[in-house]
This record gives sequence, C-alpha cells and structure tokens, in this order.
Amino acid sequence: MQYKDYYATLGVPKNATKDDIRKAFRKLARQFHPDVAKDKKTAEAKFKEINEAYEVLSDEGKRQKYDTLGADWDRQPPPHPGGAGRRPGADPFGGGSTFGGTGFSDFFEQFFGGSRGAASRRAGGFSGFPGAAEEERGSDIEADLLVTIEEALHGAKKAISFRRDARSAVQSFEVRIPKGVRDGQKIRLAGQGGGAGGRGAGDLYLCVRFERHPDYEVDGSDLVYELDVPVARVVLGTEVEVPTPDGSVRLKIPAGSQPGRKFRLKGRGLPIKAGERGDFYVKLEVTIPAEVVGEERGLWEKLAELGR
Repeated sequence: MQYKDYYATLGVPKNATKDDIRKAFRKLARQFHPDVAKDKKTAEAKFKEINEAYEVLSDEGKRQKYDTLGADWDRQPPPHPGGAGRRPGADPFGGGSTFGGTGFSDFFEQFFGGSRGAASRRAGGFSGFPGAAEEERGSDIEADLLVTIEEALHGAKKAISFRRDARSAVQSFEVRIPKGVRDGQKIRLAGQGGGAGGRGAGDLYLCVRFERHPDYEVDGSDLVYELDVPVARVVLGTEVEVPTPDGSVRLKIPAGSQPGRKFRLKGRGLPIKAGERGDFYVKLEVTIPAEVVGEERGLWEKLAELGR
C-alpha cells in the first residue's frame, strides 16, 4: 500500500495553519473540479486526492493521528481503534475486508475510517424447538462512502466492490444514494456483512461522507458560500455572480455592507423532505489589498486624510 503525503498533495508545509490548508484546498479544488476541467477523468481522480488530503488535514484529530503515523506507517500499529496491536504487514481488522469505489484510497480506508468490523454477536434466534442453541450472527461491517453535494441533492447510484477477506471472491453492488441523504447517514445492505449467505449473516453499512466542495460548505440542510469582494466595491455597492447547485445567481451587495453579513437564497440548499429544501447563504468576506503602490496608494492616503 502506498503512503499518501497529504501535505504534498495540497502543496503546504507540515506546520501549515488551518487557514493555509483551507486556502490551498480551495485553490486546487477549483482548478481540478470535474465541472470546469477539460480532462474530466484525470481531474476527477486528482480532485478526489485533494478532497482526501483535506478531509484528514482539516480535521484536528485526523491530522494528529496522521502526523503521529509518519512515513513509517507500515512499521507501527495504526491509529484506527479497530487495528490496535497490529504487527507489520498484518490486516488491521483481522478479516482482510477491502472496498473499491468508495471514493477513498486504500491508505485512507485503513487508517482514517475505512472498513470497520463489529464483533460477532449472538442473534438470539431459535429454530422453534425448545432448547435449541442460539444462532451465531455474523459481524456487521462498515465503511465510508464519498458522496458529492450534487448526488445528495438529486440522488444517485454508485458501483462499489467488496471482498470480505483474503479467501473470498470480490462482490459488486450498485448502491442507491437516496435524494436528501445526510452526511454521516448510514446506508444498510442487509445480510452482506460477515457470515453472508447463511442464516444470521451480518449487515454491510456504508457511512456517507460529503465530498468537500471548493465553493460552499454544508451546514445541516443549508449551504454556505463565502464571497470575497474587494473593499472598494463593498463600500460603493456592487452586483456579483454566485454559483449555486442550481446554477449561477446574480446577487446585489448594497453599499456599506459589513463583513460577515449573510444573504439568504431561500430553497437552494439540500433537501429536507419531499418538496422542501434548505437555504443557500452567501457570507460576505471583504478583500483587503496586501499592498498598495503608485496612484492607488495616493487614493488611500486621501481617504485617510478624510478620516475614512
């Protein structure tokens, strides 16, 4: 398994701040988003790598585990609780479960939330005869599944592959992503976990993880877009194009709007229930020039003299 250098993927140093990481992600994500890239197949693969790196480095807990892991990951027990005490080269989950089509690399799945097996449990079922032995129930297995905002909005189907252990054949499933699915929601495939094929088989659970979008973030059923506008245009008022999942919208920014102000676009968020959707919020961020020179500096000096 190949080690993933998430810092190199985002092009940031190991001491990068959360803000540095966020800015690097947004810059790269906008460059490689499949909707804008010419080579969509290559861009999609690159976009998933960027998303995976941001998923780890933007989360304080995951980043700490990753930094502890280091490049010698294969000589350490993994940080995932399911693999405590692993010897080098051994399967961290004891069963060898592997997935394909989840949107995450093998490296991420093994150490940051991939296949997870619950301990076998007694089903408590009986054959109907007094004194019949309890049936041994197979283990439930869980894995993360990367889902885009658009897939959560409209629903989708995904093809995944799953191998329970080194002795099992690879199975393929077409998983339906329901419209309005939530981040963290679990999709259950009954009887496809440990001990599948017999009575008392465990289940396979796919835990939905939203793919990070370069333009907006998810807040429950709402979407939040941070809009950067130069200070002069905010002072004087302006109109801007805002990207939403339903297409671009022309938004008026009144003169004198303050940083942090939110503009609400009703019903342009994620589905709540049949016929209802959350809202889309545009959060105003004011861009301050890093330096001013020449004529521009003279204008700012005049404003300063006026006490502005």
